[in-house]
Amino acid sequence: MKKPVLSIAIGVCFVAVTIFLVSSFLPIIPTSAKYSISVDPVIVKDEMGTETHVAIKNTGTDVLTNVVIHYGGTAKPDTIPVLNPGEKISLSPPEGSELDKVYITTDQGINVTKEYRSPTSANFVGNSGYGG
Repeated sequence: MKKPVLSIAIGVCFVAVTIFLVSSFLPIIPTSAKYSISVDPVIVKDEMGTETHVAIKNTGTDVLTNVVIHYGGTAKPDTIPVLNPGEKISLSPPEGSELDKVYITTDQGINVTKEYRSPTSANFVGNSGYGG
C-alpha cells in the first residue's frame, strides 16, 4: 500500500515542479506580433564622404504590404509592395533626402519614425558602405 502512495506523491511533485518551471520561464519566451517591423537607418560620414543605408525587416508573422519609406526633404519615397515575414531589404536614400530621420508606414497601420545612427566602426569596406 505504501508504493502507490509514494508513486502518487512523486507524480504530484513532478507535475508541480513542471507547472512552476513553465509558468516561470514562459514570459521570457518571445512572442511574435502579427505585424511588426524593424528599421535601421545608418549614416557614415568620414574623409571619403557620406554613405547611408536604411534596412527594413518584417519581424512579424504576417505579410506587410505597401511599406512606404519617407526620407524627408525633396526625395521621392520608396515603396516596397510586399515584405514577407523575415524578409530584409536594404535601401539607399535618394538625392534630396534630409538624412536626419526616416518615416515608415504600411497598409497594416504601422507608423515608425527612426533617426539615423552612426555605427561605432565607421570604416568603409568595399561596397558595404559602413563596415558590415
